[in-house]
Amino acid sequence: MPPKKKVPAAVVAEIELPHGWNARDYQRKAWQYLEHGGKRLCALWHRRAGKDDLLLHWGAVAAHRRIGSYWHMLPEYAQARKAIWQAVNPHTGRKRIDEAFPPELRASTRNTDMFIELKNGSTWQVIGSDNYNSLVGTTPIGVTFSEYALADPGAWSYLRPALAENGGWAAFISTPRGRNHFARMFEGAARDPAWFAQRLSARDTGVFSEEMLRQELAEYVRERGEDGEALFNQEYLCDFDAALVGSYYGRWMSAAAAEGRIGAFGAAGGQVWTAWDLGMSDSTAIWFFERQGAGWRVIDYLEANGQGLAWYAEQLKNKGYAYAGHILPHDAAVKELGTGKTRIETLEGEGLSNIEIAKKLTVADGVQAVRRLLPTCWFDAAACERGVDALRQYRRIWNDKLKMFNNSPHHDWTSHGADAFRYAAVGLPSVDLDIRWSGGFLHSDVSCV
Repeated sequence: MPPKKKVPAAVVAEIELPHGWNARDYQRKAWQYLEHGGKRLCALWHRRAGKDDLLLHWGAVAAHRRIGSYWHMLPEYAQARKAIWQAVNPHTGRKRIDEAFPPELRASTRNTDMFIELKNGSTWQVIGSDNYNSLVGTTPIGVTFSEYALADPGAWSYLRPALAENGGWAAFISTPRGRNHFARMFEGAARDPAWFAQRLSARDTGVFSEEMLRQELAEYVRERGEDGEALFNQEYLCDFDAALVGSYYGRWMSAAAAEGRIGAFGAAGGQVWTAWDLGMSDSTAIWFFERQGAGWRVIDYLEANGQGLAWYAEQLKNKGYAYAGHILPHDAAVKELGTGKTRIETLEGEGLSNIEIAKKLTVADGVQAVRRLLPTCWFDAAACERGVDALRQYRRIWNDKLKMFNNSPHHDWTSHGADAFRYAAVGLPSVDLDIRWSGGFLHSDVSCV
């Protein structure tokens, strides 16, 4: 049982935190780590293990120990409202945030932006990793990254310096979604004595009996067919190697890793093509390709938010590559109202030349083009880490009502890199793929057409 903290309140004699909640046996190590001042927690726990409950109650305790701002972050803002702010405990019929943060301890509650101000001066807020940088000027001292495997990893990169500077804590809780940024984090945390890292599958906690797990697996398979077992292994057995259900390119990226095509494949000094996805209100993503025989070295990846075209042009110049050309989406040829120029004209004014417009295809045709391109690519793991993760996780969402996947891709942080790669697949110079192996790379005697 976690130690209780007594908090004075205006309308009751006292309130104990955590309020009406006790850690389950298997949750105690994580709670005790936080209770004793731990700063970095990574919990790879199975579905229904109580990950969010533990961190909601810890957030309430932490907010009364040290006055400051605290965030509970989900991958997407809209998802955060349903999964945390509006979520009801089925055992009690009460909202989970009301259980963790009793109304008697609050100075105010704002439903519109999912914000609680406590009477002691601390604040707690539910946000999404898709809008973390919109809260400029707010420096949290405690952040929970819930479902981190699906979150934008840029959120942690953005917040890490502030938490390091102010001595804040961060907790990462999730089930797996393939070998992505969460897998790297967990494996690194397991080797780092400063971190708490714990993997708990459904067979470790006793939450479900073996019979219940057999029934759950059978339900998954009946509902989702061949994807059902992979989904069960992901959600209940916490298996990083389970296939990412709904992924457009997961199998192709797994093959690239297995064949050694994700590694140290930096620039070899040839001419470089770039392929862009141009963001208006969100990120712009750029891939960098260098010809290698009949295949491509994917040597670099650039993604940023809130920057003008001049900034990207300057970044390209600073990289020092010799550019063969630049592939842009079709809307780059549309005149912008503010300038009266197309974005092609703007980039040409910044010194970029040989700009081409990718052929406009349906998303389905573009996906097939990417699947044809991927087996010919070698990715530099360090320079392309975010882009590789985006390709692995670009996916469709399962529609529970219709019992089928949605027809269109899910738009999240992975979309920018995946869209830019799709423009590359339809815009890069094509070659005759009469391929032979030599020295670890694809080679062909034919030239680009």
